[in-house]
Amino acid sequence: MDALDRVVKPKTKRAKRFLEKREPKLSENIKNAMLIKGGNANSTVTQVLRDVYALKKPYGVLYKKKNITRPFEDQTSLEFFSKKSDCSLFMFGSHNKKRPNNLVIGRMYDYHVLDMIELGIEKFVSLKDIKNSKCPEGTKPMLIFAGDDFDVTEDYKRLKSLLIDFFRGPTISNIRLAGLDYVLHFTALNGKIYFRSYKLLLKKSGCRTPRIELEEMGPSLDLVLRRTHLASDDLYKLSMKMPKALKPKKKKNISHDTFGTTYGRIHMQKQDLSKLQTRKMKGLKKRPAERIAEDQEKSKRVKKN
Repeated sequence: MDALDRVVKPKTKRAKRFLEKREPKLSENIKNAMLIKGGNANSTVTQVLRDVYALKKPYGVLYKKKNITRPFEDQTSLEFFSKKSDCSLFMFGSHNKKRPNNLVIGRMYDYHVLDMIELGIEKFVSLKDIKNSKCPEGTKPMLIFAGDDFDVTEDYKRLKSLLIDFFRGPTISNIRLAGLDYVLHFTALNGKIYFRSYKLLLKKSGCRTPRIELEEMGPSLDLVLRRTHLASDDLYKLSMKMPKALKPKKKKNISHDTFGTTYGRIHMQKQDLSKLQTRKMKGLKKRPAERIAEDQEKSKRVKKN
């Protein structure tokens, strides 16, 4: 039995709190990412991992030592590190003659590799090479995806889902305008993925809504898709399953449209519109001749009955 798989009883209160944090919850913890460099990682790959770690702080773990492993051939090392550091996302960097400047991005389900995608770095500009102001640590980014491939091709669809998982950060209920600090832009065009990072500048516009300008912040990457290891449809569906306690209860006679507007249906008894009180106006008053005609009709009805 693996040392991490055995049942451990906590001996101190600190150890008990540590194990309680790792227990399954209805609302899971924020997904952390581990960034690992392979045994033959060069300076470019190492700098990419450092820059991604700077964007992910404080929800990331950067392993500084080299780890000799091949994710597509043996995944036990990644699963071991995932369980050890409690990370459900990973990025692995390596470099060799066959696949130069190689990045593998993936995610875990129950401490086992769910899916991973291999990307090749063709062009890279580091954070330190762009001399602009940077965003504060722990800032939640805005994600923009451009290109038809992200909605058409299956590999690109899964890559989009993976990138959203990797960079989305904590789930929040409210946000203020000043909290929108930077944008991560992904473009799929002609078989390449262009990754750009921009700082958001709010300028005066003379009205209540500010004028927005984008200033490149870094890092900047030109990527190409290489190998993929995707989960089966059944396993992917199982990983997306939501607990019953979190599912919203269906309310009767309430519906929502595509824009989020709520509509309610009210059930009422049949109304007699002749008794409906309307606004009194001189123009709506009946003439004496009309009143006499109505009185005659009422008297005829009474006689017939």
